[in-house]
Amino acid sequence: MLYRENGQFKTSYAADQQIFPIAQDRIGILLLVAFAIVGVPLLADEYLFRAILIPFLILSLAAIGLNILVGYCGQISLGTGAFMAVGAYAAYNFFVRVDGMPVIVAILLGGVCSTLAGVVFGIPSLRIKGLYLAVATLAAQFFFDWAFLRINWFTNNSSSGTVSVADLSLFGIKIDGPLGKYYFCLGFVLVFALLAKNLVRGHIGREWMAMRDMDVAASVIGIRPVYAKLSAFAVSSFIVGVAGALWGFVHLGSWEPAAFNIDRSFQLLFMVIIGGLGSIMGSFFGAAFISVLPIFLSLVLPALGNLFGVTIGTALIAHTELMVFGGLIVFFLIVEPHGLARLWSIGKEKMRLWPFPH
Repeated sequence: MLYRENGQFKTSYAADQQIFPIAQDRIGILLLVAFAIVGVPLLADEYLFRAILIPFLILSLAAIGLNILVGYCGQISLGTGAFMAVGAYAAYNFFVRVDGMPVIVAILLGGVCSTLAGVVFGIPSLRIKGLYLAVATLAAQFFFDWAFLRINWFTNNSSSGTVSVADLSLFGIKIDGPLGKYYFCLGFVLVFALLAKNLVRGHIGREWMAMRDMDVAASVIGIRPVYAKLSAFAVSSFIVGVAGALWGFVHLGSWEPAAFNIDRSFQLLFMVIIGGLGSIMGSFFGAAFISVLPIFLSLVLPALGNLFGVTIGTALIAHTELMVFGGLIVFFLIVEPHGLARLWSIGKEKMRLWPFPH
């Protein structure tokens, strides 16, 4: 950038320093997407698809939805599992009750139903916030758990309370193998991640962040709290509902209300906190961490126990997993509130300057 100082023209590279990292980030994201589309199917086996990659993609999508509400708008929610359940059961009823219903349309309609539920339970956010709002959203978790367990219409009068879907197809192509399910979920994640990134960068995203930082000042400058908060609940619930439908249709195949209990809500909240509040990339980091850590502990802890002659059972592994999650949440809240996304950003900045520290 050319500017004039004391009668002389000088050059500043500040603008180039801002544009160059952004261009690098875009290239890196494009390379990562290309690797996910081409490289991963060549390297992964069936176990990796079913146990890690497909759950990671769906949980990443759910974490993006929750991050919009908690990280960008500052509205605490403990009922995310309930909105996932609404999306799953609504998509199931559309799919089995309407002849010839395409699976994509059923999943999107499940997201629409989840949006309506999210807006209804988001109305208290207009009057309360903080811990009180968390309790209000927690009521949604208990209400929908009861509804899907006791009202037989939601399960198509299933005697066992379990519902199942089969013979999924897209444009006449069956989605039955792990590779097909992976690409199906990947398509949803890429589309919604791009939409979410554009939303948070636009005017509606700035309204959400203004409400998060100081809601009174935001209302003074003309931002409508009703529109900002309810739109955050609507967008978040829609994405979470689509993720819930994918979790039931693609990952589980058959499920019951316990698949979307309160543990699922806390798991998604852990993802957002560990990955990074207010970061789309942090949602992926948190989902990857939560997906890989249980498998890592189930392999490492028994091996360490064998070295010392101690038998480590599955119960101890499960408790260790909870302790690790709790410790990491405390660590990130104290040391780095912006989570793994911030650590990743710091690492990138250091690599750009290396080997010159100044």
